Amino acid sequence: MTKPKRNHPDELIVGLVSVSDRASQGVYEDKGLPSLQAWLGDALTTPFRAETRLIQDDAATISATLVELVDVHGCDLVLTTGGTGPARRDVTPEATLAIATKPMPGFGEQMRQISLNFVPTAILSRQVAVIREADDHAALIINLPGQPKSIRETLEGLKDADGKTKVPGIFAAVPYCIDLIGGPYIETRTDVVAAFRPKNALRPPKA
Repeated sequence: MTKPKRNHPDELIVGLVSVSDRASQGVYEDKGLPSLQAWLGDALTTPFRAETRLIQDDAATISATLVELVDVHGCDLVLTTGGTGPARRDVTPEATLAIATKPMPGFGEQMRQISLNFVPTAILSRQVAVIREADDHAALIINLPGQPKSIRETLEGLKDADGKTKVPGIFAAVPYCIDLIGGPYIETRTDVVAAFRPKNALRPPKA
């Protein structure tokens, strides 16, 4: 594919995928996509455009959706929610790994570390993160938990009573990762989650 067209040089094109048999069939309202969109709206100071998908727990469907979002729509970042547990229908990690170019195991390790501060069953979570490369474009794909509260905690991390970070959220590392794979320069609201970059990767302040 050719490089995606952006409305702004730093516009982030993000794919948001909620994986749920029942929500995709209209049995109940999906809460994953609204939670992801609301969090990104709160966290990002740079512009973003979202491609959203609500799909069933089916490995072939999940893989095809991820390929479409990266290869066709040019997403720089894809966040999935749902389908990461040990149940038979939970196949999001397998479908994600199937279309990956590079695994990024540190994201999954940190997600479980955050969740273990709340519930011992966090060790049952199988979230993964990967890079998918498509011609001259690449994207970071991250599997997130299914519950809105867990999504927020995973992305933001844990803070103490004074608002200081105790355990960093995974999104702190996302902007620099996007830099390294050739994506736009993402900036965040530090009161939500502070993006970390080495000093030599920081942009000079705007005049």
